[in-house]
Amino acid sequence: VKFDDKWVSDSDVLAGILEEKYPEPVLKTPPEFASVGSKIFGSFVTFLKSKDPSDGSEQALLNELKALDEHLKAHGPYIAGEKVTAADLSLAPKLYHLKV
Repeated sequence: VKFDDKWVSDSDVLAGILEEKYPEPVLKTPPEFASVGSKIFGSFVTFLKSKDPSDGSEQALLNELKALDEHLKAHGPYIAGEKVTAADLSLAPKLYHLKV
């Protein structure tokens, strides 16, 4: 996306710019939910790169996914409750990559 003659491709940066330019609806994630799901993609990459099936990387990924699932059951349907936030926008494409 091009903002003020500058190309921006990072989704987290884009979310910040959109939040600043268009403050409604609020996308800011409440601090207590900001880290929810933040380790999933790193765990996924570690699992993909793993050459040792017994190194625990698969279980670590499954643990992160289970933690997200439990969080959503308790607080959902989105990370911070009833409204989509920047955390959801950041996590959704990563979960899509995981599914593919």
